[in-house]
This record gives sequence, structure tokens and C-alpha cells, in this order.
Amino acid sequence: MGTLSQLKPACLWQLFEKICSIPHPSKHEQKISLWIQSWANELGLSVKEDAVGNLLIKKPATRDMEDRQGIILQAHMDMVPQKNNDTDHNFQTDPIRPYITNESNGDWVTADGTTLGADNGIGLASALAVLASDDIPHGPIEVLVTIDEEAGMSGAFGLEAGWLSGDILINTDSEQEGEVYMGCAGGIDGSATFDLIFEDVPTNYQAFNLSLSGLKGGHSGVDIHTGRANANKLLVRFLLNAHHQFDIRLTELNGGSLRNAIPREANASFVVAKDKIEPLKASLAQYLLTIKANLSAVQTDIDMLLISPEDFDKCWSNVTQSNVLRALNACPNGVIRMSDDIEGIVESSLNLGVIHTRGKKFNALVLIRSLHDDGLAETQCSVQSVFELAGADIQFSGAYPGWKPDTNSAIMKSVCNTYQELFGKVPAVMVIHAGLECGLFKKPYPHWDMVSIGPTIKFPHSPDEKIDIASVAKYWQLLTAVLAKSPTINDSNK
Repeated sequence: MGTLSQLKPACLWQLFEKICSIPHPSKHEQKISLWIQSWANELGLSVKEDAVGNLLIKKPATRDMEDRQGIILQAHMDMVPQKNNDTDHNFQTDPIRPYITNESNGDWVTADGTTLGADNGIGLASALAVLASDDIPHGPIEVLVTIDEEAGMSGAFGLEAGWLSGDILINTDSEQEGEVYMGCAGGIDGSATFDLIFEDVPTNYQAFNLSLSGLKGGHSGVDIHTGRANANKLLVRFLLNAHHQFDIRLTELNGGSLRNAIPREANASFVVAKDKIEPLKASLAQYLLTIKANLSAVQTDIDMLLISPEDFDKCWSNVTQSNVLRALNACPNGVIRMSDDIEGIVESSLNLGVIHTRGKKFNALVLIRSLHDDGLAETQCSVQSVFELAGADIQFSGAYPGWKPDTNSAIMKSVCNTYQELFGKVPAVMVIHAGLECGLFKKPYPHWDMVSIGPTIKFPHSPDEKIDIASVAKYWQLLTAVLAKSPTINDSNK
């Protein structure tokens, strides 16, 4: 399988391997932050930490490049913690285990049973590799490393004006080589809460636990259009039908783990009359065959397991159960609308990311994304109506703006021209249906000229995450060439 140390560019891959060895899930970035600061100090570089935990590392211009505009390389230090159900892994204490895999479409790096963290660890590694190098021409460099990008963007929200001095920002969080990004979607989180009413379990009822697993999941922005199924929606569809046909009575319902990851697994506990157990099992078998057939082009390992645990004393009331299941079933999910302006790009989407039972409360978490403020507002209104009609309390929070495209961006044009010179073709200029921090940066630094680039990463936010090795070399070649061509301070395109 090989090791990452054999890959080129060596410095970048060695740094990425080190990053993988240090636990750094969202909200738990202390270890990686301390390592970055120690590493920068050993190189004799200036490193500062702001009030929220973002890091700023500065490197002077190389010889004869002192008259160039300052460029900021930006990455986030956290990663999405997702693992397969049969993988024993604690993201707060255990290292990621990357390895090389040879596939028909090239060589890739992936991880053993977990997310790889190439989103955005490879971008972070590239920024640090620039700092560590002594043979890359560049003007004054600032590396901005933010916290918590994947779970709220609190680092970007907390970035203070005046802390950085550069004029140009290169975000390293894109995931397709050959594409240059100049805009992204905004988003908002929704949290719907139901008060649960419990009743005594009827006599002659037997308890069961039903789990749905084997889905591929993925990033709720960049993978939302791929047809990957949502485990929460699939399970709720069956439970609603079983509620009508067999009068099952729920005791618990859970699924998904992150609002920005397409749910891969979900499970429910319920009771059902003993004389309806066999018809229920037959219905479940038929449902599994149906969804396997319908989703076979995308999902290859769907499984549903029904087991009989110890009996329960209490179950949800019929009214409670009906309200919860109907609302979850009716909740929009997936692509809401494609863009009229940019072919092939999702305009608005929604991910029913997490459902969970906590005592006498049931909660559903959604993430709405849109390229336009009105698209966010329209989808938010639909979701609010669905849950309020079902008697839930729904609150929205964490709204972050999109990054409005600037077709006159000088750095975007420089990246495109450099790419064409290096590789003999024009890159695609794109807007990404995912949340990049660039939109938030515009508030404290409205003058920044920004662009986002990166290598090819497939299926981020899922254990299938993998990065194309050849694309990393091309991304590095592009990044260093752009730095070498950074404009002078007096450039009219500033």
C-alpha cells in the first residue's frame, strides 16, 4: 500500500502525515494548534493566536520580492469526525491512519475506516510547506489558520479587522483540481424540537430495534446532488408506513451525527403487537429490496437489521409519533433548486442531518444552503412551516453569508492565466455549493481580493474520503507559481 513519505512534493505530504497523527476534530483543535505554534517557533517565524483561537504566521518576502503585495494563504485546522460503524476510533485521542490505494482511475490516499481530513488538512499542509521552504520565490506571506470551520465557522466569525495586513487571500479549501472558485453558498442551521408524550406500552406488544446502515453519506454541500441517500429519510419513510399499517409505537429515534454530513446510519426502537410481527418483517424485507433496487447505482451496501431487545415500559403516544414522523417525512431534503445562472451548480439545498431523542425531547437538525439570500429565506420558510404545523418549536441560528463572485478579480485572473501556462488548458471558473469562510472574511476585510483552489478530494465528510495524489502535485505547482508571480505593490490591478 505504500507510505505517504514516498510521495511528492515530499514536504507537503510529510506535513500532511504529521497533521493526520494529531487528533483535530471540530471543537477539539487544541493539540493541532499547539503543534502548529511550536513548529512555527522552531522555524523562527512570527506566530500569534487571536481571542477565538485562530493562528496567524508571518514569513518575510524572499530576496528581490520585497516590493510584492502581501498574500494570505488560508486553511482551517479542524476536520469532520466520521467513522464506519464497525471502526473503533476516538477522534479526540486517536490518530487518523492514512494509506495509499491504487485504483483504476489513479492513485489515492484514503484512511482506515474514518474520514481522512484532507478537507482541509491538505490545504493546511500546503500553506505550512510554503512557510518551511527556502526555494519558493514569494512576497510577504501570511498564513491564516482558522478554527471550527466544519461546525459553525466560529473562527471566521471571530476574525478581527486589522489583524492581517495582506491584500490578497488564497483559500485552500476547494476540492477539485482544474477548477478555480470565486464564490460559494451561504447557509443557516435549523433546530426543531418536539415535546414527547409517553404512554404505557400496550399489553401483548414486543420490543424491537431497527437499524439502517451501509449508506455512503458525504458532504452535504458538494455531494448533495449525487443521489446519495439520507439514512434519516429512508428510515422515517418505513416507520411512517409501519405506523399506519402495523400500529408500531416508537420509544426512540436517532440518526446522523453532523448537520453538514449526509446521514449514513439511523436507528429506531419501537414496540408492535405480537400478532403483527411477521407481517412487519415481511414488509421490512420488501422495503429493503425496493430501496436497494432504486438506489443500486449509488448505494451498494444498504442493510436494515431488526433485533428484539429487552422490553420497554413506555412508548410515544400516537399523536406524538404521528407529528414527528409526518414532519420528518415532509421535511425538504436534498437539492431544492439548480442555479439558473451557472450550469450544473446547485442553487439551494437542505440536509436533514441529525435526528435524536433525549429524554422527553426529540430534536431534528437541518442545514440549509443557497447561493442567494432569497433562496435561504424561501427554504427556511418551508422548513419552518412543516415543523410548526406538526407542533414543534423551530429555531434558526449560525447564518453565514455566501461569497459573492467578483468577475473582475485580479487574483482569479492570475490563477487562471498561470494554470493555462502550466498545463495548457483553461481552468473552469466556478462557484461552489458549500460554505467557504471567504464570505465571512469580507466583513472585517472588505478590500480582500480572494480566490479558492485545491486538489481533487472525493467524498469529504464521509469514511470514503480520498485525495487524488496526482492532483496534489498539480495543485502545489500552481500554488507556488502563483506566489512567484504575485503583483507588485504599485500594480494597477491591486
